[in-house]
Amino acid sequence: MLGAAGPFLRPQGRAWLERSAGGRREGARAAGAARVPSSAAAPEERRRRVAPLEAAAPAEAGEEPLLWGIFEIGKRSCDVALSARRLRWSPILPESPTGDSSTALQAQEEIIEMKDVFSVKLKRRRFAGQKKGGTLLGITIFKCLNKEENKLTDCAIHLNNLSEDHCHSWFKHLKEILNGFQNRPKSLKVFVNPSSHKREATHVYYEQVAPLFKLADIKTDVTVTEYEGHALAVLKECELQTFDGVVCVGGDGSVSEVAHGLLLKAQIDAGKDTDYIPAPVKAPIPLGVIPAGTTNILAHTLYGIQHAVTAALHIVLGHIQPVDVCTFSTPSKLLRFGFSAMFGFGARTLALAEKHRWMPSNQRKDFAFVKTLADLKPEECELSFLPLQIPQEDSQENDRKKKEKIKKKGSKDQWHKIQGHFLNVSIMAIPCLCSMAPRGLAPNTRLNNGSMALIVVQNTSRTEFIKHLKRYTSVKNQFNFPFVETYTVQEVKVQPRLKNGPDAKENTYLNGASAEGNYPWNIDGDLMKEASEVHVRLHPQLISLYGVNTDDLESLQATCNCI
Repeated sequence: MLGAAGPFLRPQGRAWLERSAGGRREGARAAGAARVPSSAAAPEERRRRVAPLEAAAPAEAGEEPLLWGIFEIGKRSCDVALSARRLRWSPILPESPTGDSSTALQAQEEIIEMKDVFSVKLKRRRFAGQKKGGTLLGITIFKCLNKEENKLTDCAIHLNNLSEDHCHSWFKHLKEILNGFQNRPKSLKVFVNPSSHKREATHVYYEQVAPLFKLADIKTDVTVTEYEGHALAVLKECELQTFDGVVCVGGDGSVSEVAHGLLLKAQIDAGKDTDYIPAPVKAPIPLGVIPAGTTNILAHTLYGIQHAVTAALHIVLGHIQPVDVCTFSTPSKLLRFGFSAMFGFGARTLALAEKHRWMPSNQRKDFAFVKTLADLKPEECELSFLPLQIPQEDSQENDRKKKEKIKKKGSKDQWHKIQGHFLNVSIMAIPCLCSMAPRGLAPNTRLNNGSMALIVVQNTSRTEFIKHLKRYTSVKNQFNFPFVETYTVQEVKVQPRLKNGPDAKENTYLNGASAEGNYPWNIDGDLMKEASEVHVRLHPQLISLYGVNTDDLESLQATCNCI
């Protein structure tokens, strides 16, 4: 085990680094770390015996070393350097018996990016039952490691040194660097839906997620929901300014409720009329999603995988993405904030599944899908949509104002209408990735590109419709059918045509409409029924979610072999 090796503060230039590096390493060897006579070796020889840390290279922003020191890492004495951006170390190599530097083995330098470190702890040896104190052994650094298929995991790196002063100085600097990452939460409001999927959400949170939050020194206030709408009721009364973020542990339905509650609370705090919100204010704090439900489309879209530890680490590291949100409203009231919706086949499938909640989740989904497909019937409705308007920059202020006036004046004429019988209508502001649709249900949209995808499946045969559905599971274009139309829009209105006469009763049973004429909507996996026209508006970057841009996920590679 290494003895004391005092830390060095900010170096003052390249020459200082070269002089101090030799003296420091020689001092450490004289102290017993590696016995090398300091008087017999020139600075050049000493640099050859120690694997170089390239400290003499021109420093980039954040690369200027803050500390140098000697630690034992993986049973090898190492020369360690800390900067604001990186922690770097290289093993101290044994001196050649003949003094010939050509025989010295070159050890590979190890580097950790500080942005991947989420916790640092002092490492102590304690007796059984001892809770405080103990013999200091060194420092343990916890970092996030990128694995295959977008999966993240945590690993620990032990820097061993018996010097109290040395370790405390390093610990202080490491903590200061971690505290400098502004997006990392310190306090979280957590909602856990114990009924999600196979009642696994509580186990997932307390066994996989809570330990990571505790390790990262994140304080949590946990609410285990007891009924549908419980999270919404709590959020309406919650003082959001006391938290850095909100986390939901559950499936898409639970997340939809929490997201709606978070945004609704923001409107209440801003003094907005919650029945009519043409221009809602943004959510004040981010939302984190821990996948633990039957469907986890939003989590898959944010993380590229359905993995609770991956989701927790994105939250701990403060990875934040602004995300577009839709408002779903009738002419008289706001129905919901949401990210995606389906009307027709997707909604009727969910409505039938909800009627069979007594069945196991997977069996319920399969039964509802097959039954709805067997009773495949189109919905007669009118669709009105406003295509996405791409703004054009103009250097002349007067011309710009003139164009805005023309656009406002002619906004009614820009609406497009289509009428007919449709098997399914999808309105999606996010790609909606899932295991069954690796490219996404709406692959042409993004998390925050300021547009919605309107996907209309017109009436066709059951065989052709099944071909269309199968395309979602492959890399082929699922929209390359004559009965499928896609549009990039910013607003949509859906007006169902209620049937009258002898076919009305049969239509009510087959299409999932209630006796009052309410038609089902699947909004983020949550069932809603509405008879009147539903107006869907897009609001760019209305909420921030913990996660990453899935377009960049595949480029992430593992960069550290933890010891």
